[in-house]
Amino acid sequence: MKQLLLGLFGVMFCLQVWGQETSHDAFITKNLDANTERFSKAAREIWENPELGFLEFTSSQVLIEELKASGFNVETGVAGMPTAFVATYDKGGPVIGFLAEYDALPGLSQDAVPYRSVIVEGGSGHGCGHNLFGTAVVASGVALKEWIDANNIQATIKIFGTPAEESGGGKVYMARDGIFNGVDAVINWHPSDRNAANASSCNAVIGGRFKFHGETAHAAASPQRGRSALDAVEAMNMMVNMMREHVDQESRIHYIISSGGLAPNVVPDFAEVQYMIRHPDITELKDMWDRIGKAAEGAAMGTGTKVDIELASGLYGLLPNETLAKVMHKNLSLLGGLEYNQEEIEFAREIQKTFNSKNIPPIESAKNIEPYRVNFFPASTDVGDVSYVVPTVGLGTATWVPGTAAHTWQAVAADGMSIGFKGMMLAAKTMALTGKDLILNPLLIKEATKEFNERMGDVKYEALVGDKQVPLDYNVKN
Repeated sequence: MKQLLLGLFGVMFCLQVWGQETSHDAFITKNLDANTERFSKAAREIWENPELGFLEFTSSQVLIEELKASGFNVETGVAGMPTAFVATYDKGGPVIGFLAEYDALPGLSQDAVPYRSVIVEGGSGHGCGHNLFGTAVVASGVALKEWIDANNIQATIKIFGTPAEESGGGKVYMARDGIFNGVDAVINWHPSDRNAANASSCNAVIGGRFKFHGETAHAAASPQRGRSALDAVEAMNMMVNMMREHVDQESRIHYIISSGGLAPNVVPDFAEVQYMIRHPDITELKDMWDRIGKAAEGAAMGTGTKVDIELASGLYGLLPNETLAKVMHKNLSLLGGLEYNQEEIEFAREIQKTFNSKNIPPIESAKNIEPYRVNFFPASTDVGDVSYVVPTVGLGTATWVPGTAAHTWQAVAADGMSIGFKGMMLAAKTMALTGKDLILNPLLIKEATKEFNERMGDVKYEALVGDKQVPLDYNVKN
């Protein structure tokens, strides 16, 4: 009898906890449903005013005004970036951070229609969905703030406005300046053509310019007096290309000759090559960069020129956190995928007709949630630097028609209409529910921190850009 009573007590306790959990979830999701029009309008406003990295003055202000109207204290111009901000709602307790992006891409101007229709010739567009990215994060933060107030909960929400993910890596400078210090966990997401919440890792990356300086001369009349900077570039490239055989197969080495001289009958006194290299392991990446630097120095020595090495950028790879990822996957699975109405189905059909791929997923796949897994993608993101400072988790939702590639006009089109907004609100709900879980269960934060420390091992975060100033003029045309 005693065991039976204990069993019944346990069941009743679990039902009570489950009931409270369901009540909290319902509050947050209903709040976001009620504010769908508000945040869709904000996302559309940013979409209509696409701004490149470090120039997102209108875009960041849209999000700042939403946060101020909801009771957040906002600090602007953080880490030396005019369009960066930190919005805080402080009620003590655990500190949960969210990353907001809002920069656009050059040359992707496109109307929200299922065929190619440029709005501004040569103009920018949200081909990576950052108009949705930043807005969903703000929506999540606002919903959590309302939930905290309604339930008298001790917790602190921080929304980090992070400029120039596409071109400059704003999060790197924020991480370097300690902006994320004191945060217990960071949540983020990214637009996609599918719904998935995984423990993800990616490549770290370093990029830079190698500027060679030589001596001009008439290439026919007095070639002996010249010292060709272009020869130095070509010698360097030859050595680096030979190096490809002697690096890990996971390595990626890309380069372009950005300046090779002005006329064939003038020995070039200046030439420049730009390199970008990637590797999953930060230690291996640094070693590759050192070897490429030695190749540049050797090329200069052999051609009688001089070389200046200018580090342009450096991003860490993502440090996965399975503790957080499993919580996020649970919430995404509970919410489910997306249902298109008839108008959206017709839009999606027309968009898919423009794809040059044979393996196009069915439109109905927007309803699906991808199985949980630990995955790797070969690109890079400045979220990586954040993940080496604080436990970090992310997800993707189907803001684009299934089969859409990022950085395309098809992505821009969906980002400006209801398909994009539906995916955005699914992301907002998933992030907010994940934040709620972390706030209510401190053991999750403790376990995520333990996993973070184990994965870091002996690695100490130091920004790859060193003390380089923020490249605020990256997208400023001369």
